[in-house]
Amino acid sequence: MAKKYSVWLVAAGLVACSSFGFNIVSSRAQEPAKDGTLQNVVYSKIGEQELAFDAYGVEPNKKKPAIIFLHGGGWVGGSRKDMTTPASFFAQKGYVCFPVTYRFVKGDENRYPAQIDDVQRAVRWIRAHATGYGVNPDKIGVLGASAGAHLAALLGTTDTLHNTPAELATYSSRVQCVVDLYGPTDFTAFPKAPVLDATQRTQGMQLVEGFLGPLPENAANYSEASPITHIDKKSAPFLIFHGGKDALVPVSQSEIMDEALRKVGIESKLIVFPNAGHGYGEPELLVQTVNNSLEFFDRHLKN
Repeated sequence: MAKKYSVWLVAAGLVACSSFGFNIVSSRAQEPAKDGTLQNVVYSKIGEQELAFDAYGVEPNKKKPAIIFLHGGGWVGGSRKDMTTPASFFAQKGYVCFPVTYRFVKGDENRYPAQIDDVQRAVRWIRAHATGYGVNPDKIGVLGASAGAHLAALLGTTDTLHNTPAELATYSSRVQCVVDLYGPTDFTAFPKAPVLDATQRTQGMQLVEGFLGPLPENAANYSEASPITHIDKKSAPFLIFHGGKDALVPVSQSEIMDEALRKVGIESKLIVFPNAGHGYGEPELLVQTVNNSLEFFDRHLKN
């Protein structure tokens, strides 16, 4: 019963996670609490805004695998706290877990590539301070939901150096594996997908245009921000989940990503829940998501 209860707790957390000029911070890694947690670790400061993460399962000087958690919210909202429950669950399974804050789009401010710059910097920061967090820098995975899954997919397919200061530029932001929960992967194909719900499709396109800028003047962003554009033989293995009746992010976005990864020889597994929508909340589907994700992370990060 205790194990089943833990799975239900993390499932609840996964539901929550799908709701809607740099200065380097050079302090040493903070000392964790007795339970191995750290709160509000600032990894970057942009103007007056501090970007932070929380950490669970910290054991300094160990070499444990790590998982980055990226919440959803259409690039305009959400919170790293939405990922507290799943992060705590995976920490109990032997991982150091990091729910990460990234910048939100506000009108014309903080559009792409701000968000991917932020999460890449967070990965580099964690690698630079790996000893203090007890992290094996060669064993880092990522789990993202919706907009967070888009950023997770970019972590798995790119290693760009946008706005990275010299202090972190020698550290890679690539991850070793990706769990992608119903994230967009090809913005150039997004408008062409079948429409299941006109209102949600309109909402989705508005979020995309707010994130990437209006067309046609920002067309280059639509390709560059698409994880599918960057797939090559260096890409990480993927485990992808999607609802077959997702009216916000069409399931075709995950289907084409899965196909493109396998075409170049990268491991990819796509699990489609035929009757589920975006941010599916059915308990049995969430339990399947958690169990499959744990097996995937264990296989790629603990072996």
